[in-house]
Amino acid sequence: MVLRAEPTGRQLRLAAELRRLREAAGLSAREAAALLGVSAPQISQIEAGLAGLSEKRLRRLAAHYACADEAFVDALVTMATDRTRGWWEEYRGRLPTRFLDLAELEHHATLLREVQSLYIPGPLQTEEYARAVFAYRVPELPHEELEARVRHRMQRKVVLERAIPTPYEVVVHEAALRIMVNDRAAARAQLAHLLDVSAAEHVTIRVIPFNLEGFAGAGSAMTYAGGPVSKLDTVVRDGPHGAAFIDSDAQLAAFRALFHKVEAVSLAPGRSRDVIGKLAKEL
Repeated sequence: MVLRAEPTGRQLRLAAELRRLREAAGLSAREAAALLGVSAPQISQIEAGLAGLSEKRLRRLAAHYACADEAFVDALVTMATDRTRGWWEEYRGRLPTRFLDLAELEHHATLLREVQSLYIPGPLQTEEYARAVFAYRVPELPHEELEARVRHRMQRKVVLERAIPTPYEVVVHEAALRIMVNDRAAARAQLAHLLDVSAAEHVTIRVIPFNLEGFAGAGSAMTYAGGPVSKLDTVVRDGPHGAAFIDSDAQLAAFRALFHKVEAVSLAPGRSRDVIGKLAKEL
């Protein structure tokens, strides 16, 4: 068996779910290996994302683990047998792995929800906006990597532009709309782009205005990616050392509630478009 040198985020998620199923069944890796007819190290490799497994073996494991959720098992089978090599693979070895994992996550998501307080969400950024954000990094990025990051960010828009686009709901604070990461012309172009994108049926943009009283959720920034079943949802949050992918049931429930809490106090899409249009005219 050839082991993977660098499992993708999707492969690691499958591995984590298999480990959770085994632990919920109260079985050790050695016991699971005996049921499957393999060695204990092979189970460990599977649960580390270093080795894959066939549909037959996955379903056998799920049966041994007494998992009765057929939709969940079917989703795991799809993850295990999918051989998709998406556009993001061209950046492997050129950009941090988390960039690729995020693009892969967005590609497979059934829905995307985002909250941002200081930046325009990545899939909605113009090229000028994205370049200004990446150029501000300390230490400065080499020119080649900076341009690669900009191209990668622009390609992430494919999930909103493909034949069957992903439903995308965004809550953005007025601060993010007003901060000019580049010059005035670039800021105007960015706001115009938001207005254009928000006209699509599958894109919903809501604004939280500065004058909203009692809003203490400025730290609620997140990307919530829906999976084929809710157990396979994922939350992505930026941290000081890069993006963190969150997938425990309790945390997912908390972030779902947090998104709806922020969404509930935001302006309706029509009023939000009015705010964006007004800010663009002020520039």
